[in-house]
Amino acid sequence: MKIIIKSVNFELEEELKEYIKKRINNLERYLKNLSEKKNFKIKSTISLEKITLRHQKGPFYEVKCQLFLPKKNLIAKVKGENPKIAIDEIKNELKIEIEKYKGGIRSLKKRRARSLKKFLHFSTLARLWRRGRIRDEGR
Repeated sequence: MKIIIKSVNFELEEELKEYIKKRINNLERYLKNLSEKKNFKIKSTISLEKITLRHQKGPFYEVKCQLFLPKKNLIAKVKGENPKIAIDEIKNELKIEIEKYKGGIRSLKKRRARSLKKFLHFSTLARLWRRGRIRDEGR
């Protein structure tokens, strides 16, 4: 996974960069099946921004993460007092979004299979499953 990290209004330390890469790379295991089948590289951009320097309370950091997938971009935004906690929350939000994305792909495949089955128009005499005894079994 290719990760691009940007910081706004403050200097980003190496320790924090490594922490971000570690957390976001954990998301790759949820996307593993997609990337193997489609042969595409997963790309992610993360933007850390210090909101204001004036106030003493409230969220100081805003973290935005954008994950580029085929035909879809997943976006998550979190505000927090500590950038590490905000990154953990971003990871959890993106995990949920990835599961929704994969669920949509699965349901699309099932819908296509159902429509194909309807399109084939099987005869009423054709039995696709067996339930109970057939009446004229011994004749």
